[in-house]
Amino acid sequence: MRVLVVDDSALIRLSVGEILKREGFEVFTAKDGIEAVEKTAKLRPHVITLDVNMPRMDGLRALERIMKEFPTPVVMLSSLTFEGAKETIEALRLGAVDFIAKPNTGIEEIANELVKKVKMASTVNPNILRLQNLRKIKGEVLRREWKVKNEICVLIGSSTGGPSALEQIIPRLPEDFPAPVFVVQHMPPNFTRQLADRLNDLSEIEVKEAEENERVRSGTVYVAPGGKHMRLRKAMGVIRIKITDEKPVNNVKPSVDVTAESVAEVYGGRAVGVILTGMGEDGAKGMKKLHDLGAKIIACSEDTCVVFGMPKAAIETGAVDSVKSIFDIPEEIARFIEVVGNE
Repeated sequence: MRVLVVDDSALIRLSVGEILKREGFEVFTAKDGIEAVEKTAKLRPHVITLDVNMPRMDGLRALERIMKEFPTPVVMLSSLTFEGAKETIEALRLGAVDFIAKPNTGIEEIANELVKKVKMASTVNPNILRLQNLRKIKGEVLRREWKVKNEICVLIGSSTGGPSALEQIIPRLPEDFPAPVFVVQHMPPNFTRQLADRLNDLSEIEVKEAEENERVRSGTVYVAPGGKHMRLRKAMGVIRIKITDEKPVNNVKPSVDVTAESVAEVYGGRAVGVILTGMGEDGAKGMKKLHDLGAKIIACSEDTCVVFGMPKAAIETGAVDSVKSIFDIPEEIARFIEVVGNE
């Protein structure tokens, strides 16, 4: 399998290349965005790892060119800084499959994650990412005479490919949406704040990173903070968010299962669960628990998923009521909201 490693640092190119060669990958390198575009055209690599800050042509401009001319799965190597997080969210919007936050202590620290994500990226059809980005936001904001009697919520879980998928859902929710929406996207700290800010800029409904002890309100989307779990608690009739630093669940933090368990405790079956693109099985157990209580569960269809792992795992539990294209999920959420909101 051919991997093109793009970075202006010779040390990073060497270190990343050595890690990938140990796993049997055929490695090629480029030192800037212009070389990256040229070598992508010539070599047609199976996967590209791409730095952002480079001379002549930066990673974001190179990514845009590559996705338009030679769609290829791209894994970004990102800085852990606030600015690095902002650039990463933009890269995911442009079509990158995933990203790895570069540690300050050396590339070897992320060797296992690098190999795992490059292998995963090699299985992705980049045209799915390209399709989502070309279609931008499909459809109008959902306008309804909302007829909801019960206290209800929506829980959305996603991982690899999630930021682009969320851009097809959240901006279609109106300001008067009759429920809070909890989003659990697998990401490290800093990155979830940038994701929430971007979705908020695109949306009529308010989108924010969830905060400890804040009161939950309808018409607001709460994004779980990176590196923490998001739970809910109800006291004196008021639902509040609880941010915890417990150990990872399903090897991830935040975990969809953790929030789903909490939704089940607070809302019972008065919920709509949505499981989007992602590796692994996070969310499958939690969605099954919600479904068994009467909640309605939607899974993203394989043909519009970057990685079908999480939806597939949820479907296999028997918890899923509806499998929909990413572009049709907002309408299905609206339909199910009125079902669970009046039972």
